[in-house]
Amino acid sequence: MRGFSKAIITGNLTRDPELRSTTGGSSVCSFSVAVNRTYRGNDGENKEEVSFIDCSAWGKLGEMIAQYGKKGTGVLVSGRLSQRSWEDKNGGGKRSRTEIVVEDFNFVGGNGNGGGGNGGSSYSAAPATSSSSAENVPDDIPDEIDLSDVPF
Repeated sequence: MRGFSKAIITGNLTRDPELRSTTGGSSVCSFSVAVNRTYRGNDGENKEEVSFIDCSAWGKLGEMIAQYGKKGTGVLVSGRLSQRSWEDKNGGGKRSRTEIVVEDFNFVGGNGNGGGGNGGSSYSAAPATSSSSAENVPDDIPDEIDLSDVPF
């Protein structure tokens, strides 16, 4: 059976994104997202837990995140999980890292809180739909959908 990997998170950038170039000339942007979770503990007290998720975005997506993102910017990130492992140079043994390789993202939030000023624009690594694939769309799809027909 073939595997499937998809991660979707929303949170705030923990630091300014770092844009680098590979020796082959590809752009890659590294950043981390803080994801907050609030829950009620066994003692009845509200508690908060924060997870820091490493992300990398390649090409134009990475360039846009580096250009418009800054520490505190709200983002919604979607992508695949990737795990790397290597030997520590300083003799610290084997190291590993799991990160999200970004396939698409949205800046979320408003202008006031580092939201990037775009109010929720969406960006994707997927190529634009070509006219040949648009020709395969069935003709019986309605232009408008009546929301009263939606079952939820």
